[in-house]
Amino acid sequence: MNTTLSDAPLTQIPCEILVIGVSKEHLQDALSPLGSLGADLITAAEEEEFQGNEGESLLFPSYGRLPAGRVVLVGRGEGSMAELMSAAGTAGYLARERGASTVAISLGQGITAAQIHQSFLEGNYRFDQYKQSKPTKPPTETLIVVGADLGDMDTAKAVSAGQFFARDMVNEPAAALYPESMATLAQGLASDQITVDIWDEERIRAAGMGGIIGVGQGSARPPRLIHCHYRPKTPAKKTLGLVGKGVTFDAGGLSIKPSSGMLTMRCDMGGGATVLGVMRAIRDIQPDVEVHAFVGAVENMTGGNAMKLGDILSMYNGKRVEVHNTDAEGRLVMADCLALASEIGVDQVVDVATLTGACVVALGEDYAGLFTEANDLAGAILDSADHAGEGVWRMPLHQRYKKKLKAEWGDIKNLGDRWGGAITAALFLSEFVDGPEWAHLDIAGPAFHESKHRHYASGATGTLVATLTHWIANS
Repeated sequence: MNTTLSDAPLTQIPCEILVIGVSKEHLQDALSPLGSLGADLITAAEEEEFQGNEGESLLFPSYGRLPAGRVVLVGRGEGSMAELMSAAGTAGYLARERGASTVAISLGQGITAAQIHQSFLEGNYRFDQYKQSKPTKPPTETLIVVGADLGDMDTAKAVSAGQFFARDMVNEPAAALYPESMATLAQGLASDQITVDIWDEERIRAAGMGGIIGVGQGSARPPRLIHCHYRPKTPAKKTLGLVGKGVTFDAGGLSIKPSSGMLTMRCDMGGGATVLGVMRAIRDIQPDVEVHAFVGAVENMTGGNAMKLGDILSMYNGKRVEVHNTDAEGRLVMADCLALASEIGVDQVVDVATLTGACVVALGEDYAGLFTEANDLAGAILDSADHAGEGVWRMPLHQRYKKKLKAEWGDIKNLGDRWGGAITAALFLSEFVDGPEWAHLDIAGPAFHESKHRHYASGATGTLVATLTHWIANS
């Protein structure tokens, strides 16, 4: 999509859709530049009880009174970054639904053209590769941003590319996206500054990664470990680690999920997709920090060799894990990757996973849960989330809950009791981090939606690609 700037009056911009960001208190100020049509739109908006809240929109024909074919009002809310970016995303979604190839957008103060570009594309995205006939409503080709500063457009384009990369991976059915094919996609990230090392099953087993092997052994498709390593052209200020959960399909293992709970489980590699999407973005941005990214890619299936309840797994760091539920598998895969990241000596490591339904119960669909004892790291991630307009909420990491993971025969078990499940999952992961500052992001809520949600079409959202890219670029 080509994005340009314009300072022309709204009444002089030819386009298919003109988008105007408004709040209830400033409805007249926003629409009065449209002259008599603006007065009519004010009356219509009031009659429709348009409040200008986040996610609200109204569409009107221009009746030939503007060079724009239609006018769309989108709510600015109270004008926070998240609300403004949501307004741009809503515009992108509506533009795709209407098949608009040229869109002009004016959201007022507080947001740059680069941020509008990124958010508009979030809403404009569709995954339609498997439709028999191609859709009649193609993506928007030209976006005209009115009355805004440019901002960092190069970064916005890189982040959007990373988000699309992540969303496409998550949306692929499990028959097309499995450990080996995910590893192949990761290899496409290789560049002068990024090396991609793929570990096959034999190498994973030889290294003693019992978590990855245990989860993957019930599938006919063997696991892979993906290691992407970015080196800056200048001396690195620090070395960062990313770890992503890459369960390409989760049947639950012998603790099998019900059919309804299994239907969308291609999304269980959303954390791994986020991590690879970040690597896609930093390949273009080229920050001056070194980054190691690890994704354990497995299928959690129910084959004759599947991991059994009561099995004791020997992990990469030597700890023995007692399996109490084979559907608490992601943390087993992540544990081996976190131990490896600790071994290579990163300064900070952040893991990302669609880990627990408990986090969705706690925070809903719009927030990722952040678990860490490193206050400076938490602050940096939260600041980056605010900049990206993404929802991240810091959760407690109560050490006294670790007793819920006490095992009878092993060192630790992979599941606590019914209560505090997101916390005990994070505490389990903490047992496999030795040295670096660490944070865990549970994205089970915002990573994937079964139907249209806010400005996202059904499916993957690419959540936290923007947040983590900003965190790395500013570390």
